[in-house]
This record gives sequence, structure tokens and C-alpha cells, in this order.
Amino acid sequence: MRAFVFPGQGAQTIGMGRDLAEAYPEAKAVFDEVDDALGEKLSDLIWNGEQDTLTLTQNAQPALMATSLAVMAALKSEGVGVEAASYVAGHSLGEYSALAAAGAISVADTARLLRARGLAMQEAVPVGVGAMAALLGLDFEAVQAVAEEAAGDEVCQAANDNDPGQVVVSGHKAAVERAVDLAKERGAKRAVLLPVSAPFHCTLMQPAAEAMAVALGGVDIERPSVPLVANVLAASISDPATIRNLLVEQVTGSVRWRESVGYMGEQGVTEVWEVGAGKALSGMIRRINRDITSRAVGTAADVKAAVDALNA
Repeated sequence: MRAFVFPGQGAQTIGMGRDLAEAYPEAKAVFDEVDDALGEKLSDLIWNGEQDTLTLTQNAQPALMATSLAVMAALKSEGVGVEAASYVAGHSLGEYSALAAAGAISVADTARLLRARGLAMQEAVPVGVGAMAALLGLDFEAVQAVAEEAAGDEVCQAANDNDPGQVVVSGHKAAVERAVDLAKERGAKRAVLLPVSAPFHCTLMQPAAEAMAVALGGVDIERPSVPLVANVLAASISDPATIRNLLVEQVTGSVRWRESVGYMGEQGVTEVWEVGAGKALSGMIRRINRDITSRAVGTAADVKAAVDALNA
């Protein structure tokens, strides 16, 4: 049994997807559709721009989705559609890519939603007020205890439960800095502040959640052709109304990635394709469940190799 998973913010690089667009007209059409939906040449930024500009949240989110969907278009042209998977899932913004891949939301609507999501998340908290930090070498329960103690009268929450040894905390900058110090005292191998512009996936993002409730209310969501393993549930869903609600909840809720991969393994998934830029999710999956093989599919060569392996 196979799952397709889609990366989140941090995987973006200048040039991603260019070889796909050159090799597959279907992939180029995805980038064109995203450009048209946003009314700007996002593809030019992705392929020829500056990394700092691409990394801005409102650019990175639709850009990563476009690259993932371009990979899906290339795979489909080679005879491998989303139905080759039993589940789709995505890390944070990757959940939108997963839903678009499964036909639940149109590519154009997904691009506009992610642009709105990126702007709303950036505007929810003034720059410098919030922070995020990766705590390595402590399990989720230990990090929750650290976050609770560090919070005081501020916000500090476990935001991303990525794998057994990597949990990200998010909240007010001073509280997150306290969490870094506490984590080191509690035996963390490493505890480092992340180069992000806002404290994602914590209650400080409530204004962004409210903005996304409005934005999502204006788009059609269909039943996905493949069930989605949702970030905030770590279980599969297909009901459009539930999907809409959980996409709102996801803005302030934890990304339960470790549990999501565990769930897919329990359902019988033995192979995962990471569809889009980077290989971060593949590394996490290996650390979560060694019985699941992972494959990163992000370039034209990767598409050919994946299709050849499937048909072997």
C-alpha cells in the first residue's frame, strides 16, 4: 500500500520544478495556471528569483504547492495518477497540495488560498514578537512539559511533532527562548531557534485562522479521490465539510506528523512517495517507521525512476 505526501515550508529552493516544466508540458501548465490564478509570474520568482524573496511565507506556500502539483502532472502523464496511492497527506501547507492532488480543491483556488494563508499568517503577529525552535532528542511528552513550563503568562506550544526525536515549539519569542534553555537542561541534543518570520501552529495564529475561515468559505471543496490523513487528527478524512473545518483548525493546531505516519503504517502503508521539493519528509518517515520505504520525487529524473520502479 502506498501514500503520497507533500512537503511544507522550508523545502523551497530557487530553480525547483524548472526541469519538470521543460520536460513535461503538463507540468509547465500547472505553473502557468498558478501564475494566472495569482495574476503574477510566480514561476519566474521560483526559477530566477532571490531565495529571500521566495522564502517569504506568501510566496513559499503557493510556490511549493505548484512544484508538488507539477510533479503530480508529470507522473500522471507517465500513467501514474493519484489513485496509485491509498492515502495523501501533507506537512502543514502540504495538506493543501495533497487536497489539490486528490481533486478536492482546484489548483487555481489552492494557489489563491495559500497566498491568503501566507499573508494572514505573516500579519497575525508582528515580526520579532514570535519565534519557533526545533528541540532535538526529546520526545513529544517531554517537549510539551518544557513548553508548558516555559510559557509562563505567554504562549509556548508544541507546534510540529515531526518524528520521535524532533519537535518544534512556537509562541512568544521570550517564551520560546526559555524553552530552548530548558530543553538543553532536560537533555536535548540540540535546541535551536528557526529562521522563520512568524510563530506558526500556535494560538497566536488565531487571527490567521479567522481569515482562513473566510477564505475557505468562498471556495468549493469536493470529496478527495484519495482519503486525506489530516494534520490535526492524524487520521483519514474525506468529508468536504470536515476538511474545511480542519484546514481552519490547522492554522493554530499542532502538525501531528509522527502520529500521521504511524497511522498510515497501521493501515498497511509500506511505501511513501514525497511529492515535490526536498527530502525532509522522507527522513522523518524513516525515523518514525523503518518498515515504510520512502522515495523523494521532485525532478524529471525522479519521476522516471519512480515510474520505472512501479512498473518493474
